[in-house]
Amino acid sequence: MATIILFAPLIGAIIAGFGWKWIGETAAQWLTTGLLFLSCLLSWVIFLSFDGVTQHIEILRWIQSGSLDTSWAIRLDRLTAIMLIVVTTVSALVHLYSFGYMAHDENFGEQGTYKARFFAYLSLFTFAMLMLVTADNLVQMFFGWEGVGLASYLLIGFYYRKPSASAAAIKAFVVNRVGDFGFALGIFGLFYLTDSIRMDDVFAAAPKLATTDLHFLWTTWNAANLLGVLLFIGAMGKSAQLFLHTWLPDAMEGPTPVSALIHAATMVTAGVFLVCRMSPLMEYAPQAKEMILWIGGATAFFAATIGLVQNDIKRVIAYSTCSQLGYMFVAAGAGVYGAAMFHLLTHAFFKAMLFLGAGSVIHAMHHEQDMRNYGGLRKKIPFTFWAMMIGTLAITGVGIPFSKEIFGLPIGFAGFLSKDAIIESAWASGSGFAFWTLVIAAAFTAFYSWRLMFMTFYGPQKGNAHTHDHAHESPLNMLIPLGVLAIGAAFSGMVWYNSFFGDHAKMTAFFAMPETHEAASAEGGAKAETTAETTAEAPAAALQGAIFMGPDNHVLETAHEAPTWVKISPFIAMLAGFLLAFQMYIRRPDLPAKLAEAQRPLYLFLLNKWYFDEIYDFVFVRPVKALGRFLWKEGDGKIIDGGINGVALGIVPYLTRLAGRAQSGYIFTYAFAMVLGITAILTWISITGVISLGGAQ
Repeated sequence: MATIILFAPLIGAIIAGFGWKWIGETAAQWLTTGLLFLSCLLSWVIFLSFDGVTQHIEILRWIQSGSLDTSWAIRLDRLTAIMLIVVTTVSALVHLYSFGYMAHDENFGEQGTYKARFFAYLSLFTFAMLMLVTADNLVQMFFGWEGVGLASYLLIGFYYRKPSASAAAIKAFVVNRVGDFGFALGIFGLFYLTDSIRMDDVFAAAPKLATTDLHFLWTTWNAANLLGVLLFIGAMGKSAQLFLHTWLPDAMEGPTPVSALIHAATMVTAGVFLVCRMSPLMEYAPQAKEMILWIGGATAFFAATIGLVQNDIKRVIAYSTCSQLGYMFVAAGAGVYGAAMFHLLTHAFFKAMLFLGAGSVIHAMHHEQDMRNYGGLRKKIPFTFWAMMIGTLAITGVGIPFSKEIFGLPIGFAGFLSKDAIIESAWASGSGFAFWTLVIAAAFTAFYSWRLMFMTFYGPQKGNAHTHDHAHESPLNMLIPLGVLAIGAAFSGMVWYNSFFGDHAKMTAFFAMPETHEAASAEGGAKAETTAETTAEAPAAALQGAIFMGPDNHVLETAHEAPTWVKISPFIAMLAGFLLAFQMYIRRPDLPAKLAEAQRPLYLFLLNKWYFDEIYDFVFVRPVKALGRFLWKEGDGKIIDGGINGVALGIVPYLTRLAGRAQSGYIFTYAFAMVLGITAILTWISITGVISLGGAQ
């Protein structure tokens, strides 16, 4: 079953990408979409029926050199099962949504080619993401990691005739390579110290790494902390954390379904998955966890501030994604990996729905993306309005405080439960910085989310009157995904709260893997072997579980004992953000312009995204381009080309002319040459005094 889930998208991508001429464009779309829904159905079967036993499903042998064994195998545990439903559900719904969204796309004229290619790229991306989350060793994970980077490059730059789309694709590819270099160094270091890249071997060696020193660059580091930081640098790039975040907003140049697939629920969560997967190592790397905590909190605050003033509807949601990823990393840095995965799951539902809802608005408004040209659309596109309303209620954290204590079960939209769990975990970790940045970010999240709703669906119509008059609801194949995701945004938090953030016993039961189960590959039949390995350093059952929380990690228990003011703070922040947005965009719509004028420097600072792009352009891009121009013109042009051309155009033609003159065709010229030759021979004999006659000297 897991093998079908993995390879169904790849088969669809190959057939749609290379065989669409034979089966037709429409058949290629239906084939890729049908295979994705098959993977989605089987993923939910695995998730709901998973028995807690880790399975290693071998597919084939790959690289074997000495102790290096990179056999391709599927690691199926609770963490994998969660990611399977996230990836395949969102991808299947995006495939279906793309039927309507791309039906009358105006960016291409060659009908019958680009749509099949688009669906092939979507399926290729899904296969690479599944490779990543099912990896049983770090090389396989890196293969999937780079695969999603390639697929994202193709999808972001899909409108290749737009210079901005091509530039955004290159930017995403290059910035991610910076983080990937750190990830690669982490893999090298783990293999150097553990002599293996298999997950179970690395996890079993984690306690030993905590007592090992490693010399790197200019000094000596604790091995566990250094390797944890290097792996997190890889996660920073893929999950667009502060300093490596600049590619994410520009990636909105791709089609809206791409934004929903890559930048809401799948690729950008790969970094969070990596940190949670490596929890056995992170638990022995306290300094790496502290770095994760600080970067996550800073990212949540930083991205939320930028979202306050953006006017492009997709960019508002993009910075919201960046901010919400910061929440997830704070939970992972605090050691409450269940809360990080909980928010990853709920975020997949409401953020994918918000992106697809934004696409429905853009579709209705004839590809207008500036919210200042919207207004009053709730009556024109009511289904889209209510879907985005549910998504807004979920992301802002609307729910009933203390409902668990009052009713025995938590009541609220998905984001209310998962985000509050992370804020409580941040407080329990003892990091005041992380706690307060998340609370402030919660207020900002409520403000820019309701600002989006009020500017888009309320107030007078703005912009082109003709566009408003012809605004219409999206087709059914675009609305069905919105409805499905709305159900997840409303109820997923309540359904899985106890499993992800219940007491320690419930969460351990949900994630713990008491033993490993070796399952044979499809070629090998139904061979199965159960093993329970132990090491002198730590119990294998604990270290090889889906999530490992060290014996000294009591953050989860402390979070459940948080005082009332901590538990109520995100709800108050949400109310403050909502009321401020209501005041500024419903009651007094003239206030935003006045405030922006009164605080012009601050407004421009936020509107220009803290000037990160300008700083990077000045510090990195321009010097690299200048160096490239120097090497091109001075090195390649003058030295290499100049030297070769000098020989080719100067000396060689001169010698050629001399040789040409010697071939005159006159007898006296050749006789003169013979005389010169005889003279040269006699001169040489006279000088050396050597003459050979019949072999005697």
